[in-house]
Amino acid sequence: MSDGKAAQIDTLSWPEQYRELATQTKDPRLKTFYEAGCVAPETPLSDVPFVAVDFETTGLDPDSHSIVSIGVVPFTLDRVQLGGSRHWLVKPQLPLHQTSITIHGITHADIDKAPDLADVLDEFLESMAGRVPVVHYRNIERPFLNMALKWRIGEDIRFPVMDTMAIEAYLHPNRKRSWWQKLKGQQPISIRLADSRRRYGLPHYPPHNALVDALASAELLMAQVQHHFSPETPIGDLWL
Repeated sequence: MSDGKAAQIDTLSWPEQYRELATQTKDPRLKTFYEAGCVAPETPLSDVPFVAVDFETTGLDPDSHSIVSIGVVPFTLDRVQLGGSRHWLVKPQLPLHQTSITIHGITHADIDKAPDLADVLDEFLESMAGRVPVVHYRNIERPFLNMALKWRIGEDIRFPVMDTMAIEAYLHPNRKRSWWQKLKGQQPISIRLADSRRRYGLPHYPPHNALVDALASAELLMAQVQHHFSPETPIGDLWL
């Protein structure tokens, strides 16, 4: 897509973007994804179908690192639909780094016979279709997925996200400690996933498993809405 077309699409609402992108994409899997549509911005959160998404990667730079596992958990504000959750190990196109193995515990043996992301793309996009993705720190999921698709099909993907980390950042704008707080030994407010969950009394889950982190993000959004917003809040007020 040219920069001019991309700029034009950016001016449209998300439902309009999906309709336009469905006519432009050459990949049938993306076409099916966009044709599933997107809820209108005025839709109350209580009526929105969500899907929590998390990736484990070989590093933090999408230009030089790759996705190694994917977790998805569909949910609404009322219920986590664990029966629809999915978890895939995928073979990265770039080698594993020892530092990433230490973090997420996925080893060379684990991915030796794992499929390429292209082999599970149908299932992954199907799990996202018609739902609003929820992530904790959108600068991982969207850039890594875009890079993975450009490598494989020569196209990127567009979708709105609910970013639970961005919501915590909004709720705690003054996270840096003042000199007085530093003097008293007070710790800065953390908006990392586990620390954010702790503020809402949510249980501790072991980190760095894509499926577990997706579930953790889903529960965090549900708690954020309960404590700070309303089920009637329009999705357009919070998505990015």
